[in-house]
Amino acid sequence: MTTQRVPNRLAKEKSPYLLQHAYNPVDWFSWSDEAFEAAKQGNKPIFLSIGYS
Repeated sequence: MTTQRVPNRLAKEKSPYLLQHAYNPVDWFSWSDEAFEAAKQGNKPIFLSIGYS
C-alpha cells in the first residue's frame, strides 16, 4: 500500500505554525474572508485553532 501526502491550502502560507499543518488531512483555512464565506455557504461553525511555533 502506498500513502501519498497531499498538502492542504495551508501549504501556501508563510506562518511557521500554519506550515506545520500543511499535510494534515483537515481542510484548514487561514484567517481570511475565504474562510468565513465557506463557513457561511456551508452553514458551518468556525473552529478557531490558536497556536504558536
